[in-house]
Formats: sequence, structure tokens, C-alpha cells
Amino acid sequence: MLSSHDHTPVERPDRALSGRPGGIRPPARRAAALTALGILAVSLAAGAPASAATATTAVEPTPPPPISAPAGERPLVRSDVDAWLDGLLPAALESAGIAGGVVSVVHDGEILTTRGYGYSDTGSTGGEAVPVDAENTLFRPGSVSKLFTATAVMQLVESGDLDLDTDVAEYLDFDVPRSFDEPMTLRSLLTHTAGFEERIGGLIGAGDTAVNLREALATEPPEQIYEPGTVPAYSNYGNALAGYVVERVSGMPFEEYVQRNVLTPAGMTSSTFEQPLPTGLGDRMSNGYATSSAAPGPFEIVGTPPAGSLTSTAPDMARFMLAQLGEPGAGELLEPETLDLMHAPALDESTLGNLAAGPRMTLGFFDESRNGHRIVGHGGDTQYFHSHLQIYPQERTGIFVSLNSTGNSAYASLALRESVLHGFSNRYFPASTAPDAAASGTSVESGATEATAKEHAAIAEGSYVASRGMQSTFLAALDVFSSTQVTARADGRLLITPGPGTDSPALYEEVAPWVWREVGGQRTLGMRAVDNKVQAIGYEGAFALLPAQPERTRAVAIPVLAGSALILLVTAVAWPVGAIRRRIRKRSLPAAAGRQRPAGNGRLRPEGSGGAVRILTKIAAVCVTLALAGWTITVLTVMSLQDVPVASLRQLQVLQGLGVLGLVPAVLQVVDEVRHRRSSARIVGAVLVVLALAGAAWFAIEFRLLAPSVSY
Repeated sequence: MLSSHDHTPVERPDRALSGRPGGIRPPARRAAALTALGILAVSLAAGAPASAATATTAVEPTPPPPISAPAGERPLVRSDVDAWLDGLLPAALESAGIAGGVVSVVHDGEILTTRGYGYSDTGSTGGEAVPVDAENTLFRPGSVSKLFTATAVMQLVESGDLDLDTDVAEYLDFDVPRSFDEPMTLRSLLTHTAGFEERIGGLIGAGDTAVNLREALATEPPEQIYEPGTVPAYSNYGNALAGYVVERVSGMPFEEYVQRNVLTPAGMTSSTFEQPLPTGLGDRMSNGYATSSAAPGPFEIVGTPPAGSLTSTAPDMARFMLAQLGEPGAGELLEPETLDLMHAPALDESTLGNLAAGPRMTLGFFDESRNGHRIVGHGGDTQYFHSHLQIYPQERTGIFVSLNSTGNSAYASLALRESVLHGFSNRYFPASTAPDAAASGTSVESGATEATAKEHAAIAEGSYVASRGMQSTFLAALDVFSSTQVTARADGRLLITPGPGTDSPALYEEVAPWVWREVGGQRTLGMRAVDNKVQAIGYEGAFALLPAQPERTRAVAIPVLAGSALILLVTAVAWPVGAIRRRIRKRSLPAAAGRQRPAGNGRLRPEGSGGAVRILTKIAAVCVTLALAGWTITVLTVMSLQDVPVASLRQLQVLQGLGVLGLVPAVLQVVDEVRHRRSSARIVGAVLVVLALAGAAWFAIEFRLLAPSVSY
């Protein structure tokens, strides 16, 4: 479900959040965006300053901090790995506020080590704390489950029952939404290029009822918003759809197929995709925590099981790594040729264009190569568990890490996982050249020049949004608050804020035409440009940044929303305040004067003249104010993976719709104020209310708050 590749969610992850895009929960950057949305729609009084606060600032990024493991090749033996992990993880867990974790390492056909740290039960709800048992404690690997789904697909490809490039409609018994004529294939599903937008509803829940996979996929599926094969956009739905193809073609439930054909042959006797857990495994399950000091959360039910419902132990995940490495005696899941196909880049420039010059997805794995070594892997996040698996096919090595808590910050679990994964790579598989040269490349070797870098940087400058998003639902508004700013530097380098895969600015330099590498780091971007316009910036294989529509940028949408909300809030509050003041004043005036009030030109006119349009205008202001507050609460609820009743969403749409209709009396009020020669202040105030209602109406229409469908 969630992939730890999402900084975007979410899930960024993302991911979402998690520091990388993908996963079951929303990306971390999306969660951060909700804070801005709350400030704008609820606090409101900070409208203009809020816009300024969220604006991108060209802060000079600092190079990534050194990993806590020393660089330089060390002997990859159990004693050294154990000593390194024992020196790293206990203190790191405590510092990050994470209750417990496990690590397993394989090398040269053997399980080199499995280590457990911290607690599977902290005792926070009473009773004794229970330490993590490295051999027996169960963890939830989240989106690492997608590797098992991909393995199942490749088994059926190998047997000839499936074809990677046949339209999946040939295998399904329900219609999947299509916006393009290009076939939607298993290849596009496994590479996250089928074109689906994201869906949050039903992603993770709780309870004791098993999920009906067909029903979960066929009920209100996400829209297809990109042409298949062209735009990397991480999709839980797409992977789960591949799992349903396995179910349909094999003639058995997906969970049963994987148990029989993947888990059991690999020797994974303590693993299952079943939800809830079968008898015999429940009492071995680690609790999941927000932080090590919090109460445990419930057992999570993943709404699309193939994308993230695996439960497993560290030794079992080690056995899966050995099987993926094709080690003799590890349980032959796939023929060597099929493993090679699965681990190789699955798309090329014929569909991706120059995005293929950056990291590319394999048939299930991310390309996570580092220090010049070929690495494929996958991360995964649920609400509470955060995991990552990497294998080094050429070095016959693999490492798996899983944590049972999110930690004391949105990026705590990601930082800890990266310290393990990057530290492992730096310690046992360091770069063969000096780290700086290996990380940054050189213009001479790549063919990039300062002149072309400056030209390309100028073309790339602008605002971008994540391809993994919700464009057809009311969650489309999140793009405004989680956009990425690309700024061209005078020296031809790019400042990206926040950097892909991070929550801080990152500096990139062009190392080949339209290929950029992080200065001081190893992240690489590929850009696809046509007619001197950037169409997409691809990163990490399954994610891309797309140019933001001008009207949807922070510079436009945030000031419109904030200014409109502030004016309408003042109008809504002024109504009861004004009524109280008039009542007080009326009591202090003679009875005859109380029945009349002066007009703008000093004449007296009946109090009821024009009163209806004023009242309707104020009602509209109150409705919009309540709607914006309600949408904020709704989005916060949805992004915390809690369901929102359809009736509540429809009520918000009614309030928002009344605000749109309120434009009519608001305009009539302006006419009335002018016709009766009211004071300039009153006329200006009435005009501002019209503009505010119009701004709120534009935002509601542009960002799908009034869309007929309230699916999310």
C-alpha cells in the first residue's frame, strides 16, 4: 500500500506519506499541506501572511549529513554486521521515538543475521513490556507486499497464462475507467504507469472482516488521468488490480494463490496475506504505534490486499530475498531468466521519453542503485509500520528493515531506515571512486555543458505538482499546498524546494542533457521536454513532477482562498455583532426614530428597504465560511485514513452551493448601495463581499469541491 518512496504521500507516504512517495498512508508532504489548509480556512485572519509564509524561499541547501556508518569496504560477515547494527539501532530507536524494529541480512546464499531491537509491546496499556523477538515477532511490511504480487504475476507470465503486454481487460470481469485508447497492461500496472489517480477512501481500516478484492476494485475506481506508459504515478489501485488478475486467471483467491505458490515454496511459514490473521499467528503480532510513548493502534485492514496486506517475520523476509536472488535451495519461485526480466528496467524511451534516462521501475522493484552498485528494492508504510527491502543481485546480498512506529516526526522512520540502508551500502559496498565525484559526476564525462545547463534550467523553472495526486476529487486542492518550486540558478544549477524525496531544498546539476543529479548526493532526475517546455520530471522510478496549471499555483490560489475566506469570515461575524449593536442603539432612541434610519444621502427611508438582499448575502457568507471550515476538517479526517459519510460531504456541497448562489443577492446589494448613494465605505464593503464570494466559488469549482462525485 504505502511505499516508503513517497515524500509526497500518502503512502506521500505520499507516502504518504513517510519520506518517500507511496504507501498506504498519505504522503508526509500531503499531511504537512493540511496544516496550511487549516490555517487558511479556519484561522483565516492570517490570510495574506499565510500566503507569504507558504511561498518558496531560495534557501541554500546544505549537503546531506554523513551516514552514521563509516565509508570504506568492511567484511560482510555476521560479527561485523551485528556489531554495526547493535551500535546504531538501539540509540536511534530511542532518539526517533520508535518502539521497536527488526533487520535481516542475506549474503552468498545464506541468512547472515536477523536482529530485533526495542519492544513489540511497550506495556503502555498495562502489563510487562515485551521485547522484539527477531525470529518470531510479526511485522507489517506495507507496500513491500507489492513485490509478492509482482512475483505472482511473473509466475503466471512464465507459465504462459498471462502476457505482460495484453490489455488487462482480457483478464477482468468488470470495466476499469479508461480515458485513453492506449492498452492498459500488466507491464503498466507493475511499473505504476497505468495512469490512475490516487484514491484514499478505504485504503486502511480496522475490524475483523476480510476484504472482498473484486468489490474493493470495482466500486468507484479511480479515474485514469494519464496515457498508459507515459507518466510514472505510484498507484496502490494499479498493483491491486494486477493481484486481481492473478486471482481471476488462477481461479483461486489472491491470498490463497500467494500462500501456495510464493510463501510456502519460499519457506515463509510465518507469513500471510490474510486479514485478520489466521489462528496461530495473532499472538505473535507486534503492536503498531504512532510513537513509542503512545498507546498501540488496532490491527490494520488494508483495503486492497495485494498492495499491502502482508504480515511476516524478519527470517521469512530473508527467505524471500534469497528466493528473489535465485539462490539454490531457497525455494525456486521463478526461473533465472524470469528473475532477470523482473529485475530489469521495464519501460524505455519509446513511452517514457527522456524520463528513461533517470531511475526506472522494473516489473515491481524500484531502481535504488547506490555507490555504483545495482540495487533494486521497495519500501512500505502503513499507519504504524515502516519497512524497506533491498537486494543486490550481482553481490548476492539483501537487507530488510521494519519498524513498528512512525516516530516523533513525520520523517523519523524514513531517516532511520535510510541510515540503515545507506549505512549498509557505504560500509560494505562503497563507491569505487571518491564519494563526491561518484555522487556528482562531471560535465566532461557526461557531455553536459554550462551553456546547455543554463538553458535547460531556465526552461525547467516553475511550479510543479506530484503526478501521484487526486485530480478529479475534492482532494485536488491539496496540490496547491504541496507544490514544488524549481528555481534556475545563475550557474545553471536547479534549486528544488522541497527536493524530490526530501522535506528540504535540494540543489541539482545537469550531468547529461536533461539529466540532473543532486549536488552532494546520489538522487537523479530525468526530464522530458518537448518544444522547450518541460512535460515531466521523473524521480525514483514511480513518481514524477508535472507543471502546475497557472491558476492552480500557490501565487494565485492561496491569495484568492485566503482573501475570500477572510472577507467572508468578517462579514459572517459582523452580522450578529451588528444586530446586537442595532438592538442596543434602538433601545436608546425615541420610538419614532427607531422605526426609521437615515439613508446614505441623509434622508430617512423605511428600515426594510433592501433588507432581503443584505440578509441573503450574509447567509451566503456564513455558508461559505462554514463550508471552508468543514472541508478542512473533512480533509484532515480523510488524510488520517478515517471514513467520512457521504451525507456529510453532500451537506458541505450544499453550503458551498448556497455560497455560489449568494453571488446574485450580493451583486444586487452593490446595486442597491450605489442606487441609494450609500457611503463609499459601504459600497466598497459590498463589492469586496461579491469578490470574496466569487473567489470562493472559483476555488470550489476549480478544485472539485462541487463535483458530482464525492469519492476520494
